[in-house]
Amino acid sequence: MLTPTEKIWHNGRFIRWDEATIHVLSHVVSYGSSVFEGIRCYSTPAGPAIFRLREHVRRMIDSAKIYRMENVGFTADRLAEAMLELVRVNKMDACYIRPIVLRGYGEVGVNPLKNPIDVYIACWEWGQYLGEEALAEGVDVCVSSWTRLAPNTLPALAKAGANYMNSQLIKMEALANGYSEGIALDAAGYVSEGSGENIFVVRDGKIHTPPVGASVLPGITRDAILTLARDLGIPLVETIVPREMLYIADEVFFSGTAAEITPIRSVDRIPVGKGRRGPVAEKLQKEFFGIVNGAKPDRHSWLSPVHAAA
Repeated sequence: MLTPTEKIWHNGRFIRWDEATIHVLSHVVSYGSSVFEGIRCYSTPAGPAIFRLREHVRRMIDSAKIYRMENVGFTADRLAEAMLELVRVNKMDACYIRPIVLRGYGEVGVNPLKNPIDVYIACWEWGQYLGEEALAEGVDVCVSSWTRLAPNTLPALAKAGANYMNSQLIKMEALANGYSEGIALDAAGYVSEGSGENIFVVRDGKIHTPPVGASVLPGITRDAILTLARDLGIPLVETIVPREMLYIADEVFFSGTAAEITPIRSVDRIPVGKGRRGPVAEKLQKEFFGIVNGAKPDRHSWLSPVHAAA
């Protein structure tokens, strides 16, 4: 369950957590008309810092544009500053930030264009999405019977609320069958992503990850891994990944704001590699967490300090 914080940002002002309510007939309730982001703020020796704030804001604005929600009402700079303000106002040291743009109360019908657009930003404490031990031991996953969004149905490049109905089916099926997570295939039968994570497959020291065209969300953490792999000299290719490659891989791991970098120890009860975190995932974890926790230099300027330097 969420632990409430004191304030939520709504359309340019702070309101109390319990005041952040919408009407049951708001367009978003019936039609899933929202776009959102998930962003982590990490605790560092210099104070709290938000990971890749500008990139997350840009993706949310892009998602809104795809759904013809151009009139968000706030610039990217204002939204970024609002998130920094929110963390300061709630006196958070580390937290998860959820900005959401939604179509509110107005007309009730499929046409959304006359409904007002509301922007909310909330934050709260949230630990490791798949559990603390998962970062070292890995998780057990299955290939889902649910296929990822097909091209020209719902736009996979948008982080939209409606897309996550598909994610819920993948996640619930996996949990019902005793797994931590599910991996979905795309409409062509190739590996796409998890219910809320991008996926990487390692074979003979080389990382393979599905391309954006395989119905994957272009993850911000995914992009960070592409960058870190180049930094560390780890070969990486964005390519179609056949399902069976999951079974013969040396390593498989997830990435995402919530999952961060989480190894997969088995797929469909078939052990991956040695059945725990492999050396490539471990090397990337050390580099990633070293940067976001402030132990290593922020050489790519990924962190936005919440408090201005004295």
